[in-house]
Amino acid sequence: MTTPDEREHFQTLFEYAPVSLWEEDYSGIKRLFDALRLQGVESLEAYLDQAPDFVDACMRQMAVLRVNQQTLEMLKAVSQDELLSNLDKVFRDGMRHHFRSELLALWNGDLAWAGEGINYALDGEAIDILLHWRILPGFEQSWERVLVTIENITARKQAERRLQRLFDASPISLWEEDYSALKQYFDTLRKTGVVDLQSYFAEHPAAVSHCMSLIRVLDVNQRTLDLFGAASKEQLLSNLDKVFRDEMGIHFARELVDLWNGKLSYERDGINYSLNGEPVSIHLNFKVMPGHEHDFSWVLVAIEDITARKKAEDYLRYLGTHDVMTGLYNRTYFEETVLRLEKERRDPLSVLIADVDGLKKVNDSLGHQAGDSLIRRAAEVIKAALGEGIVAARIGGDEFTAFLPDADQEAAEEAIRQILSLVELNNKYYREPLLSISLGAATSQPGLSVETVIRMADDAMYGRKGEHYHRRQGER
Repeated sequence: MTTPDEREHFQTLFEYAPVSLWEEDYSGIKRLFDALRLQGVESLEAYLDQAPDFVDACMRQMAVLRVNQQTLEMLKAVSQDELLSNLDKVFRDGMRHHFRSELLALWNGDLAWAGEGINYALDGEAIDILLHWRILPGFEQSWERVLVTIENITARKQAERRLQRLFDASPISLWEEDYSALKQYFDTLRKTGVVDLQSYFAEHPAAVSHCMSLIRVLDVNQRTLDLFGAASKEQLLSNLDKVFRDEMGIHFARELVDLWNGKLSYERDGINYSLNGEPVSIHLNFKVMPGHEHDFSWVLVAIEDITARKKAEDYLRYLGTHDVMTGLYNRTYFEETVLRLEKERRDPLSVLIADVDGLKKVNDSLGHQAGDSLIRRAAEVIKAALGEGIVAARIGGDEFTAFLPDADQEAAEEAIRQILSLVELNNKYYREPLLSISLGAATSQPGLSVETVIRMADDAMYGRKGEHYHRRQGER
């Protein structure tokens, strides 16, 4: 037994504790539960789905026996009597949600519970709380004595909401992710003797997809939904296979190798896809958050849309390597190709040279606009005859060249015949001036440089151009 002095001491501790304390009686709730069990109710959760008003009935059975000074200050009550006569103002609205969780814990036989919720001061101010309760020893059967502590966590929750708003309103796509299952998979691989993850992926390519399936997306912001054309987070997260596909697998495999080797942050460019299938060029910034290096349970991924920048870069790159008038490669790219082919020499290599006949005469008689049209028509014919993958360039005003890898002399002559055939077809669809092209080709031989082969093709072209002019003169 406790002495009067001890009881007074405990009373003082309760009264002046720096946290809100409530002594309550839950026996009324116990009686309601007992009545339900007698009716055959086994699942309180299922019962509450059918009878949500039972939560309010239980709330009315909570009997507050006493509270301490900190409770009065927190809830802005002058006295305990004022507080207890206005509990309907304190426990309302959001209180029902977490009280339902408390009831489920009691139903399942738990003697203690903790959770967050919202109470209200008597002036109507909402207070974010962290609530703990425990059925005191000796009262496990009756629930007549329950000690409740309430901590005011409003400042913390406001800070969390502020950070959440910053996350949601960020102008770049943000992803909170959990890589802990991936970390566990890495640990398992290491235990089985895997040392080089890149080599392991080469032998087990399906492991990359398995790793992707282990990543859990915790949250994304509004910019993410806008970027990928998703109406909701649920729609986006259920269609991630449409976002991360194709070449994404190559980038992801590299990221996994970096993680395996201890690189916990990195930046990379890549391509994702919106839900409508459009490619999105991205700059990705990945970071395992501080304090989570041991388990990878919190990862922040920032994705910036660089599609416009990439298009601009591609256009500038195009301008730097292509002839604007014809769309063929320009002389700069032609010269770079000569150097590359010289280094990566593989015979046979045929070179084709083409020159538009009579361009000066067309320019003088019909104007440069007609001459430019003739040049574009020549380029169209060369592209159509040689097809994709062939480097064809405009290297002068009316001169073109093309490299035909793995083509012998016979294949080069066939290419010339194809071009001349398309010239005839082109002239059927255009009015004058008629398009005429002189062509020459040469094929590499051991010991000949690419430059030499080009000169040989050029000589062949001029030889045929001479034949063309002699023939024209003879026709006159």
